[in-house]
Order: sequence, then structure tokens, then C-alpha cells
Amino acid sequence: MEAIKLAGLKPANVMYYFEQICSIPHGSGNTKPISDYLVSFAKEQGIRYIQDDLNNVILFGEGTCGMEDHAPVIIQGHMDMVCEKDESCPIDMETQGLDVTHDGTDIFARGTTLGGDDGIAVAFALALLADKSIPHPPLEIVVTVDEETGMYGAAGIDLSMLKGRTLINIDSEDEGIFTVSCAGGCRSRISLPVGRRPVYGPCVKLTVEGLQGGHSGIEIHKNITNANKVMGEFLSRIRKLMPLCITKMSGGAKDNVIPHACTVTLVALGMYIERINEIAETLQKEIRETYDEPTAIVRGDDVEALGGNALSTEDTDKVINLLCAVPNGVQAWSEDIAGLVQTSLNLGVAQLGETFDLTFAVRSSVNQEKREVLDRLQVIAAEYGATCSEKGDYPAWEYKKDSVLRDTMVRVYTQMYGKEPQVVAIHAGLECGLLSEKLPGLDCVSIGPDMQDIHTSRERLNISSTERTWIFLLEILKNL
Repeated sequence: MEAIKLAGLKPANVMYYFEQICSIPHGSGNTKPISDYLVSFAKEQGIRYIQDDLNNVILFGEGTCGMEDHAPVIIQGHMDMVCEKDESCPIDMETQGLDVTHDGTDIFARGTTLGGDDGIAVAFALALLADKSIPHPPLEIVVTVDEETGMYGAAGIDLSMLKGRTLINIDSEDEGIFTVSCAGGCRSRISLPVGRRPVYGPCVKLTVEGLQGGHSGIEIHKNITNANKVMGEFLSRIRKLMPLCITKMSGGAKDNVIPHACTVTLVALGMYIERINEIAETLQKEIRETYDEPTAIVRGDDVEALGGNALSTEDTDKVINLLCAVPNGVQAWSEDIAGLVQTSLNLGVAQLGETFDLTFAVRSSVNQEKREVLDRLQVIAAEYGATCSEKGDYPAWEYKKDSVLRDTMVRVYTQMYGKEPQVVAIHAGLECGLLSEKLPGLDCVSIGPDMQDIHTSRERLNISSTERTWIFLLEILKNL
């Protein structure tokens, strides 16, 4: 058993399955192919499985090497990935696999996200089940769908048949850091009705690009900015000089990804491109000086068109005002844990079609604060005559004071590496909160190998860290 593009990398069986996973399209909402692959694996291995109507899969592995009678351990991760790619990348992520490669240090995919979040969890699980020589207790492998878009798989899965109450979640991105608590979250969407009519005049395309972007949970605290909010400021400054009629707007693709680019096409009634680019140059300079955004680009370009089917100046004003009015970023910091974001929201998508839609990922480790942010969005939407809907609400994962799993993992890690791991709470969302509600008394810890720039086309999975995390996982299973 050997990977082709990842040949020679260790652990070989994990790399083999990871490459197999990368060859199958498995973006959120497009999980049937990867779900069926897991079922095919189960049939080939002769192991019991459950595939539900949502495409969640549970695989059952017997204990090995004298551990057959031990209590079952749940290994959990999600099969879906965030599909982001460079504009120049020709890959259709709905139908094609990834162009996976490595540089000897990291694994990455050319031009796209890699999906190490959370394909590596699935690869670990399959490698465990395929090798009967690995000592481990009975395993209950839970692989959920659509974690990245709202944890819908974890919310809908039936776990009543599971016997295990010890769960290792493999959905973290820092080796040696054990996550034991996380924020809850919800997706919110504001929809503003707009009307269109033919408008004649010079057309201009506004572009904000070159921003870092990133994960809206683990990177929301960084000194970076949001392309949709920058575009709101750009439009607001131009509007002070001349009435505008917007024809198109597109910024971001996922609510849980900090958008790195946004474009707008508009009819600028009497505006000259030189004046627009004076504003662009000033704003670009401010962004680069204020944030860690050295490659930020703000510019305007002439479009070879004279008018278009555009919003009225009144509706354009509403769009700009709404875009500028909505909050974004960190809203509150934890008073108990230094440096931990307690509440945030990310304006991940701004899209103009038949309506003007803004989509947010709202997160908080305090349920009341999450509700307050959601209510604030409801109030802002009402002020502009828009509607505001909510979807995918999931609870925070609360810290468990007495945890046999956590204590065992800390002890084993310290023995293996001569230093204690970090035990942390995070602002990003994990499925452990939902799973804990379904399995009372569940003891959870989340781990994972080192990854960088997840949810972006710069995503990288460290090879040596993956091997160490694998070895650590095997040692943990021997001690449970």
C-alpha cells in the first residue's frame, strides 16, 4: 500500500488514505462521493458500518492485540472540506480531485485548499481500521458531514448505538495543543430587497484583493481585515463625490472564511476613473499601514460598457449603508483566559443578485453574548427593511473539570516528549459540543498535527508533525 504523489512519506498507510481522500471531491454539501468511499472501505475490510440519510458514516472496528474487551473509544472527524482556490486554478472542486504534492516539509495542493481540515482525521481512522496489528480497544469511528457550513452532520446524526464515552476528536491544527473547550456558533443571513432598472453612464469595476483572509474562528483576532468591509468603505468614499448605481457585487464564498477579495461593478454618474483611483490609493495605503496586509490592493478599472441593469441610487445607498453598518470581527474578549476571543462575527459573504445578501458566522463561548450579536443583526436588518434568518446554531463545548482522557493524554505526551502539552480553550467551533449533548458523560479532547493557513489556497499540512501525531495517537489508544 503506497501513495503515489506522497510516496515515501511516513506514516505510509496514513499518507495512502489521505491521498485517496484528496482524489475525491468532498466540499461541504458535496459529500456523497466521499461518504460512499467510506462505505466501500468498510465492505472491503469486512467491518460493520452505518451510513445515514445525511451521508454521515459510522465505522465499527474490533479491539486488537488483547484489548478486545476494553471499553470502546470514539475517533471523530468530519469528511467535508472548505473549497477555496486561486482565480487562475483550473480545477473544478465540485467534480475533480486535488493536485496534491509536497516539498519534503509540508503537503499542499496546487492552487486550492488541501482539506487537511479534516481529511487527516479520516485518513488516521482508516489507517487504524485497516491495520489489525495496531493495538487498540474497540473503535467507533464517527465521520460527519458539513461541519464547515454549520455542523449539520453532527446535529443530525443518531449516536444512540454507540457504547463509547471517550472521544478523541482529530480536528485541531497545532501539535502539542490539546483543545478541551470551544465556542458555540450560528450562521446568520441578512437579505435586502432591491430593484433594478436600466441606467446609462460610464461603468467602473472596483476591486479589493490581496488580503490574507483565513479561518474566521482561529484567525479572527489577527491584525487583518475583511474585504467586504473594505469595499463598503471604498464605496462610501466614492459616493460622497458622485451618485452611484451598483450592477454587481461579489465578496467571499464561505461564511466561516475571512474574505480576501471583493469586486463591485457600478455605473458612476459623471465620476472619472482618476478620481476613483485617488480614493483607492489613499484607502490602500491606510489598509497596509493599519493592518498586517502588505499585499492589499484597492483599485478601480474602466469597463467597456455604457450603463447596465443597475440598482437605483436609493437602493445603492441602502446597500452601502447596510454594508458599512453591520459589525464584524472581535466583539468581546474572555475575562478568564488571556488572549482568548469570547465573541466574534465574520461577514464572510456579500452577494448581489435578486436581493443583496450578507452572510455571517457568529461565534461565542457565552450563549447569551451569541444571542445578543444575533439580535443586533436582526435590529440592523429591520432598520433597512431587510430580513434576517439564522441557521446551524450549535452549542459551546464546556470545559470538563474531571477528565480521565485529558489526564491520560497529558501524562503520555509528557512521557514521550519530556514536556507538558498545552491544554486550551479555542474560539473556533468543534463538533464536541453537539456530540456531548447526544452522549451524556462524554469525555472529549481534540488534537491534530500542525497545519497552516487552513481554509485558504495556502493551506499546508506538516509531514513530520503528522507522523508524530499518529505515533502519539497509537500510544494513547494503548493506554485507554
